[in-house]
Amino acid sequence: MRRMIIASLLMTAFAAGAALAQNPADEAYIKAMQANSPAERAKLLKAFITQYGGQGNQYENFAYANLCTTPWPGKTDAETVQYGEKALQLGGIDDLTKSQVLMTMAAIHDKMNQPDRAKAAAAQLIQTATAAKAKETEAANAAVFNQMIGAGHFISAQAMVKGKDIKGALAEFQNSYNILKDPKILAEVRKLGTSMYNAKDYTGAEQVFRFLAQTGKDPEAGNFIAQIIYKQGKTAEALVMFKENFNRQKTGEMAYNIGILLAQEQKTNPSLTPEAVNYLLYAGLIGMKDGKKAQQATNLAQGLFMAQDKEWNDRVKAIQESQKLIEDWAKQINAKFGEKSEDELTSDEKREFRILTQNIEKEKKIIEGHQAQQKATTDRWDKLVAEAKRTLGR
Repeated sequence: MRRMIIASLLMTAFAAGAALAQNPADEAYIKAMQANSPAERAKLLKAFITQYGGQGNQYENFAYANLCTTPWPGKTDAETVQYGEKALQLGGIDDLTKSQVLMTMAAIHDKMNQPDRAKAAAAQLIQTATAAKAKETEAANAAVFNQMIGAGHFISAQAMVKGKDIKGALAEFQNSYNILKDPKILAEVRKLGTSMYNAKDYTGAEQVFRFLAQTGKDPEAGNFIAQIIYKQGKTAEALVMFKENFNRQKTGEMAYNIGILLAQEQKTNPSLTPEAVNYLLYAGLIGMKDGKKAQQATNLAQGLFMAQDKEWNDRVKAIQESQKLIEDWAKQINAKFGEKSEDELTSDEKREFRILTQNIEKEKKIIEGHQAQQKATTDRWDKLVAEAKRTLGR
């Protein structure tokens, strides 16, 4: 982002580059400025300084300024700073050139992890560009300086982040965004907030995401704030915020967060179970970016719902036990009587066959009774799913 701002603004040509040659020194400078490549220009400008530097030449300051702002292969950050400082020391350069030099130096100091020097250069850039903008009568020129002011605030914000001044950084990000209206600025802020959240710096992360929420440009900021509040142990406050966010924008992810939070809380407060079931069901019905997670939400909702039927698991176990008895008795019948007709059975065998078949029929009726009770619960589940669909307009 920073490089993008600087690169676009440095496209503006230096006013001094169009001057007419009046002497060999001037001709050497103009020849350098007309070079076909940045590397060739830098080579000629260095030669110009070596030959004519320190002689009061009118373009020496601009030569240093150009060497500061012009990129070429192999150029070091130290060289950029050196040339920029020399240009500013000599003075006499126009406001546009000075602003370009200051912007370049501020960015380089930030890159070199020198936040104090980066802030100082950015502040000087803002001051210079603001004064120059006030003097401009051409709207296009004023707009260029305005962009530089925005870039200055952005670099200042980046430097403040490195200096751990989050409050100051957010104010500078806001100033920059108000001027440039570039969504990439908010993306940088979001990146900052996410890194702080992952590092468990919840106090700092909350400041960042509250800032993003105020812009109205980040729909997920409210969700992050609620999560941060929950991480800080403020469960009730987090739930209120999660629900408010869900009412504003019904997403599967938001419903899932609420459902999971309620599912955890219902372990000690069973009265929250129906609400947890509803939100997890919403998550599954609305859908999520992670399809498997959406299915997990539905399964968890169903599991919590069925668990409210205190006898559900007992009935499942009883059905399984009856099915095992039926299977065992059927094996006995097949083993003892599978090859015989009823007429071939002895009286004792007929009695045993009758007892086994009666036992099987008895267990089947027991299973039917349990299944009827289970169906009442599954019917309530189906009704709940239908109600959830109506609520969501599906």
